[in-house]
Amino acid sequence: MKRTIRTTVVTVGALIAALGLPAGAAHADPTPRIDLRVLVVSDGGPSTDAIAAELAAAGTPYTEVDLTRSGRTVIDAGFLADTVDGRPRARFQAVVLPNDNPFPAGSAEMAALAAYERTYDIPQVDAYTYARPEAGLQDPVLGGYAGSLDGKEAQVTAAGKSGPFGYLDGAVPFEDNDTAVGESYAYLSKPVAGADFTPYVEAAIPGRSGKGTLVGEYRHDGRRELVVTFVYNRYQQQFRLLARGIVEWMTDGVHLGASRNYFSVHVDDVFAADDRWNSVLNCTPGDVDCADPDVTPDPIRMTAADVDHAVAWQNGKNVTLDFAYNGAGSVDHRTDNNGVDALADRLIARRGEFRWINHTYSHPFLGCVQDVSVVPWKCATNADGSTRWMSRDDISDEIALNRVWGLVAGLPLKNDELVTGEHSGMKVLPQQPEDNPNLAPALDDNDIAWLGSDNSREPAQRPVGGATTVPRYPMNVFYNAGRAAEQVDEYNWIYTSRAQGGSGICEDNPDTTTCLTAPLDTATGYADHIVPLETRIALGHVLSNDPKPHFIHQSNLAEDRIAYPVLDGVLDGYAALFAEDTPVVNPRMRDIGAELERRADWQAALRAGDVTAHRIGGTVRVDAPAGLAVTATLPTGTTLGGTAFGEAYAGAVSGWVPAAGTPLAFTLPASATAPAADDAIEAAPATRPAPRTRVPAGVTDARTRAAAGITEPVGHTSDG
Repeated sequence: MKRTIRTTVVTVGALIAALGLPAGAAHADPTPRIDLRVLVVSDGGPSTDAIAAELAAAGTPYTEVDLTRSGRTVIDAGFLADTVDGRPRARFQAVVLPNDNPFPAGSAEMAALAAYERTYDIPQVDAYTYARPEAGLQDPVLGGYAGSLDGKEAQVTAAGKSGPFGYLDGAVPFEDNDTAVGESYAYLSKPVAGADFTPYVEAAIPGRSGKGTLVGEYRHDGRRELVVTFVYNRYQQQFRLLARGIVEWMTDGVHLGASRNYFSVHVDDVFAADDRWNSVLNCTPGDVDCADPDVTPDPIRMTAADVDHAVAWQNGKNVTLDFAYNGAGSVDHRTDNNGVDALADRLIARRGEFRWINHTYSHPFLGCVQDVSVVPWKCATNADGSTRWMSRDDISDEIALNRVWGLVAGLPLKNDELVTGEHSGMKVLPQQPEDNPNLAPALDDNDIAWLGSDNSREPAQRPVGGATTVPRYPMNVFYNAGRAAEQVDEYNWIYTSRAQGGSGICEDNPDTTTCLTAPLDTATGYADHIVPLETRIALGHVLSNDPKPHFIHQSNLAEDRIAYPVLDGVLDGYAALFAEDTPVVNPRMRDIGAELERRADWQAALRAGDVTAHRIGGTVRVDAPAGLAVTATLPTGTTLGGTAFGEAYAGAVSGWVPAAGTPLAFTLPASATAPAADDAIEAAPATRPAPRTRVPAGVTDARTRAAAGITEPVGHTSDG
């Protein structure tokens, strides 16, 4: 929601003088050019890092100035603005600061930023600031609150819903993942009397009847600030919920890049059976590392009733599961049961209800030949010591035979998709540090374009022959568990110490984060601990603009149907948080792969400086190399060449459009057009002293920097 405060109109000549531009820079049209790039001024803290990470993930260009680095860029009028073809240019469409004023008292840099924002109507985000009059809020000691909001629930106000946070239903729950750790420090207070301050997100003030603001817009001195008064990092749910709105507010809904919320689930081993965990042996009979001649494998396999349940569940959630199938599973079952396979009959009868992926015919290991005479297994070798590999013909036959079986059964396949059993054929550490050299040729033999991979091993896409990988998130719902008690027993074995009867994996790998302090109760541990944890992890992926699919196994849809509580937790939790115009997106594998490829190309073009974009009034122009898919988020009603642009999502339109070697010119709707040319540039008072930054007692630097992001974001420039 943009409310411009107009004061005396500045002439073009006065503007040029104020910004120190060359005297000959006047242009007949004073409407400025606003470059579609964000300036992020960082203090190394988690909040500015989180906003930068959000911009990077969406593909929105930004420049970072790190205040903690020596020799950094100095922010002055020349850095912020100049002229292009005689037209005044604002080099940044928005400014993100660590707080409302991170500079020393009387700072020339803050004065330059304030003048720039007034002159070009540039919004400023105060990523995390103390509630104080300089930010339009009363000091918290005056009836407000300073402290933890762990486990509390904030609410989007009516102004927030009609403005930048309209994609939310209203509730903004704050995480409380560990009662022993403070996770969300915040200031709650009311606007200063007479201040032009609009609260967007509020929470009840503990111990009082009123509410205090957490996010709001403060308009003063010809400037607009989005004031945020709680600390966060890029992974916390409360930030993930508000991140979209922060970006939409700062860009006035006009920016490069796009963000959606995705959730796709692959179900592996359909038609086949999965061997069951043995709580006595603490391994899975039938697996290569659990050889005991006295124990018979106990397979888990879906039934026809499980198929009907899956269909009903899909219809209730408005999503489609992807079934990765092994045709030999049905062939073997019929052989062992006088030609009867009720599961296959029901799956084939209802085949149109699901999406299908080739998972190879018999689910063999497609990498090196496994020597299972030792535990753990190792790659078998030839007489000369070289690795023995599954042959190209054998791999190709597994792919082709399963495809033929599926086509005969009438499965609606996309023949260019493949998930190999255990993601085999690709490298797996420590035994097989390289791909089977026969895998890529076999994929090419069968025209495979998209190959499922394990995101926990290889989170980035890569080529394998003519195919490209699609990393998949493994859900910690085990393939060898059909019952909740089995899942908990195995979970306890993996994640407890040897003294507690566990494997000791956590002791040997102290960086493991899932470790338990004590074994879970097998009767209650699944619902009380595992389901909430796995739900939170998966929902975190959904809220992170991450299209990568998750995968489980058919065993998890059988018996106790243990996958559904997690899937319900994700989808029901999502539905409670988001408005109807922001649905979860549920793409199939090939579309996910294409989306990831487009993003990688886009990020590479941004890093190389091959993309520029700007706005002049109601027109947005993007210059990009021919063939590059350009992504943007723009107001509803935007057109490109007279045709409506993009797809509706979260109250805006966004999408990809190929560049053809000439600039792309988007026309914004009249409702989003900047002020008319004769008053587009607004006056501001003469440079005034910057407000003094006040750090409240008891708020340590360590607290404000807690849980900071881990990696340097991509797709931006930095002052180095």
